[in-house]
Order: sequence, then C-alpha cells, then structure tokens
Amino acid sequence: MAVATSSSKVLNNVEAVRDTLYEALKNDDRVVILGEDVGARGNVFLITKDFAKEFGTERIIDTPIAEASIVGIAVGMAMEGLRPIAEIQFADFIYPSFNQIVGEAAKTRYRSNGEYTCPMVIRTPYGGGVRGALSHSVSVEALFYHVPGLKIVVPSFPADVKGLLNAAIDDPDPVLFLEHKKTYRLIKGEVPDGHYVIPIGKADVKKEGSQLTVVSYGLYVHWALEAANQLESEGMSVEVIDLRSVRPMDRTLILQSVRKTRKLLVIHEDNKFGGIGAEISAMVAEEALFDLDAPIRRLAAPDVPAMGYAMPLEEAYMSSPAKMADAMRDMVKF
Repeated sequence: MAVATSSSKVLNNVEAVRDTLYEALKNDDRVVILGEDVGARGNVFLITKDFAKEFGTERIIDTPIAEASIVGIAVGMAMEGLRPIAEIQFADFIYPSFNQIVGEAAKTRYRSNGEYTCPMVIRTPYGGGVRGALSHSVSVEALFYHVPGLKIVVPSFPADVKGLLNAAIDDPDPVLFLEHKKTYRLIKGEVPDGHYVIPIGKADVKKEGSQLTVVSYGLYVHWALEAANQLESEGMSVEVIDLRSVRPMDRTLILQSVRKTRKLLVIHEDNKFGGIGAEISAMVAEEALFDLDAPIRRLAAPDVPAMGYAMPLEEAYMSSPAKMADAMRDMVKF
C-alpha cells in the first residue's frame, strides 16, 4: 500500500473522484452536478453523499431516470456559462443520451464557428468484474471515440483520477470521463494535495521494458502490470503503457515505445472488433510497420453482445493476469 506524505494522502479511486468533485464545487460556483440519485442519496457509490446539504439542490440536482434529458440539460447549461458535470449512473444507461453527446455537445464549437463552446463532463462507471451482468458491465469507449470534438478519458490510478478529472472540468469542450467500477475501492494510491491537472491526451509508462510494448487502460492496466512483473521474474522485459486518454491518443509515446521494443500487444476489456486496439494497430502499422519484429496482437473481449452474470461466463468474457501473461510470453518469444 502506498504511504502518504505530508503533501499527499492515500485514496482509492472512488475517494479520488469524490475529493476532486468536492474541491471543484468549493472553488467554482459555476460547477453543478446533475444525475439520478446524486442529491439525497449521494450517488449509487455515495460519491456525492452530503453534497446537496452543503451546496444546495440548485447545484446538486437529482434528475428523473432520463439520460437524454440529463445530458441535454447539461449541454444547455454549458453553453450558457456553467460547468455541468452530468452523471450517467452506469455506462450501460448512456445510449439514450447518444444524440445529445455526439450530435449536440461534440459539435457545438464547430457548428457555432467558435461562438459557443460546451465545457461539460459526462462521468460514468463502466466495465465488468463485479458480477454486474448484462446491464452493469459494458465498455462504451469504442462507441464514442470515433467522434471528433469529444475527448474520452479513462484513468486507472487515484492520482490520475484527480489530475484528469480536474483537466476535464477545466476543459472548454465536452469530456466523457470513464471510471472502471472494479477499481473504485480495489485500487489505492498516493494523491497529491491541492489543485493539479494531468493534460488530457498524455499516456504514461507505468513500467519500463525492452522486449514488448503493452498498451492498455482502466482495470486492465493493473492486471497487465501484474502479468509483466510475473514475466520479469522469468527474465523477460515488458513495457506497460497506461493510455489514460483514448481520445486524444498519445501516438508519440506509443510509437516511441514500439520503436524501442519492436513488438506491440494491445489489451482492452471492450470487444475486439472495432475496439481501441484496432485504431492503435492501424496507427502503428501505418507509421512504424518496418520497425516491428512480430505481428501486432490484440487481446480483448470476444465478439458477443454482453458479459454474462454467471461466474464462468464473466471469466470467459474478461481477460486475467494469467491470460495476459500467456499473450505477453508468446509475443516476447516470437
């Protein structure tokens, strides 16, 4: 476990979200939070518990179960000068708001020739591994990363949660902020005090290596690190990159790493077909194909509609440190 210093404290991911939202509300009267159960109950995960008592129900707004309305109202708030943070209770419920995100928020600056911007954050927990079954396990990043004008952030560590959420709130354009729910209380780390930002679009090398580059994000970064450490004990060296932002994507860091290790494995929880791994693979193939010593490989979910509830089905859908280690071992030995 990380040990806090005098200028930091140890938080888990969900505590980092809560602390960052609280500081944003304290420091900027334009910040409002709206969503289902964010007020009286304080969110499903109690992230906004007691916020309404301190900041009032005009800034912590309970909404009907109507996701299109939540995002649509936030778009209007943002265009009129507020800094709304719209919460979609689970990513699986985001589909009704697709047009408000893609057709309205992402196009606001372009459509108005820069006269209007849309400085809003759409927060939502996503991902599996918690027996959430069909309606509480989805990964939605690939549905949105095709859209110019929309940034997508997926932090894995508490310090990154705070720095990237601050950057998302400060951003003049819409940001989709994805929080892997299994990491909420599982992952702890030291978080610096005070306001700081991590630039959106900057990946991070979580483990340096020389024989293989692994690119991942969210929960799977932690499992990839576990697998890479296992391989290190076997004498193999794997570099693990935490993407942190899937759009914009840190192409420079990925290419630098691939040109060093000469092999690339992309790991993500979302379905393989059309996923983030496809974009990374195409980008590396276009720009660094002749630097590679092995075919690019993707380790991702099977092409099935949803994750099952039964443990064997959930385990079959998701990867694991053991599956990742096997894929890494094959790539290093290729």
